[in-house]
Amino acid sequence: MNGDAEGQGAQSTEADLNDDPLHQTEAVREYFGDAYPRVERYAIMLADQGVLRGLIGPREIGRLWERHILNSAAVAPFLGDGTIVDVGSGAGLPGLVIAAMLPERRVVLVEPMERRTTWLFEAARECGIENVTVVRGRAEEVSEAVEGDVITARAVAPIDRLVKWCAPLLTAGGEMALLKGRSAPEELDRAKYVLRKFGLTGSVESAPTLAGLEPTTVVRLRRAA
Repeated sequence: MNGDAEGQGAQSTEADLNDDPLHQTEAVREYFGDAYPRVERYAIMLADQGVLRGLIGPREIGRLWERHILNSAAVAPFLGDGTIVDVGSGAGLPGLVIAAMLPERRVVLVEPMERRTTWLFEAARECGIENVTVVRGRAEEVSEAVEGDVITARAVAPIDRLVKWCAPLLTAGGEMALLKGRSAPEELDRAKYVLRKFGLTGSVESAPTLAGLEPTTVVRLRRAA
């Protein structure tokens, strides 16, 4: 009885994910290359469990690849070298996607909520993503245990707050690559005094993925010369 119910639920969720026009397309396979099996498994897990576990909304499954997976992947070219720290990792966006794409890099996922850290452990294991470390806590609480050459974050907080929380985690030559929306230039301008305090300069970058999709906006923050 339970097995039948679980099977029906899995079929229903898979059908929802299949409503996503990008799911299992050749364009997505080519974009992710060798990382595709890991990223696809993650997408399927997120579609299957994400709503139940409070990670994504029910309307997100039909546009999971564009809105979440590819949006997260777009930051990869801006991640420089060294250890990557994803602050407020939540569902693993962008942290798990980045780790799947860059298996040679160490990726630290910082997340304060226990149920989400449990998900991050499970998803990394199930998807064969072996280069992640999960740390439970807020960014401002883990500076003694976590240090990154690059810090990223998605849908966590405005830039001024992120800088206050995350600057103490940066190595001496470190930088931030933050996933932001269309209001990024205005948000960056509002953060100018905080950036000056921490010796950072900022720029807004366009990060395209697939042809026909709106580029992701990435805010890069670097140590001032």
